[in-house]
Amino acid sequence: MIPLSIQQLLLQTNEEILTLLALQIASYRVEAELIGFEDIPPLKDGIMSIREAKETFYGFYVEEQGTSKLAGAISFEREGCIVTICRMMVHPDFFRRGIASALLQHILNDQEQKGATRFIVSTGSANAPAISLYERFGFMTRRVFTVPPGVCLTTFERPAKGF
Repeated sequence: MIPLSIQQLLLQTNEEILTLLALQIASYRVEAELIGFEDIPPLKDGIMSIREAKETFYGFYVEEQGTSKLAGAISFEREGCIVTICRMMVHPDFFRRGIASALLQHILNDQEQKGATRFIVSTGSANAPAISLYERFGFMTRRVFTVPPGVCLTTFERPAKGF
């Protein structure tokens, strides 16, 4: 695996969206297993819901067997100076290779340079790999809440550097 680049995903064609959806489903199926809840929203997305999303998406591409492959992606929404990370996904074939860290670092750096002062992210409370990632990047637990049927989610926040 050779890292190629992190690029904004424009998602203008159905083919681009389907590539992202394949990655998203593979990644979020693992989270669903970790948290013991199969009904998570990213597993319900389709072409139209991705097309209509107000999020900005970035993808992590690798070169594998001479072709460029989308190995991970992150999305966020920005409201004023607050950035909410909406999705973080890495294809299971590429777990534990620093892709999620690279994507998160990219968004933190880019959005801090553009004046963001606070970052927010949520994940299933039983998703230990995601929690570990966010804590390594200085995110602190702000809220734990239960959604039916008894699944806990944790929201984390982190100030931008210098705040």
